[in-house]
Amino acid sequence: QLQASGGGLVQTGGSLRPSCAASGRTFGDYAIGWFRQGPGSEREFVAAISWSGGYSDYADSVKGRFTISRDNAKNTVYLQMNSLKPEETAVYYCAAKRSWSGARIPNEYNYWGQGTQVTVSS
Repeated sequence: QLQASGGGLVQTGGSLRPSCAASGRTFGDYAIGWFRQGPGSEREFVAAISWSGGYSDYADSVKGRFTISRDNAKNTVYLQMNSLKPEETAVYYCAAKRSWSGARIPNEYNYWGQGTQVTVSS
C-alpha cells in the first residue's frame, strides 16, 4: 500500500517535497515512480528511482529542478520539487513496480497511491 502526502499550494518558483510512504516488508524490492495528472490531461511520467536508489530517471521537463530519493529504512520515497511552475499544478501519484524497465510507463506499475494535490499559483 502506498500513501502520497506533502502536496500543497505554493507560488511560482516555490518548492515542495511530497513523499510516498509504503507499507510492507518488501518495499526495497520495488522501483518507485512519480506521475502527475493535471485537469483534463493524461497521467504523465515525472520521475522514477530503482529499488536500490542506484538508478533514477526524470522527464525532460523537470530535469535539474526535481530530485527523487528514497530511504528504504523508512519505506519512503521523496520528490523534491524546486522552481515550480503553474502548469505543474496536478495531482501527483506515486506507484511501485518490480522491475526497472518501463519505469516511464504508467501501465507497467502494479501499485498506486491515492495522490496528493500540488497547486502552483501564478
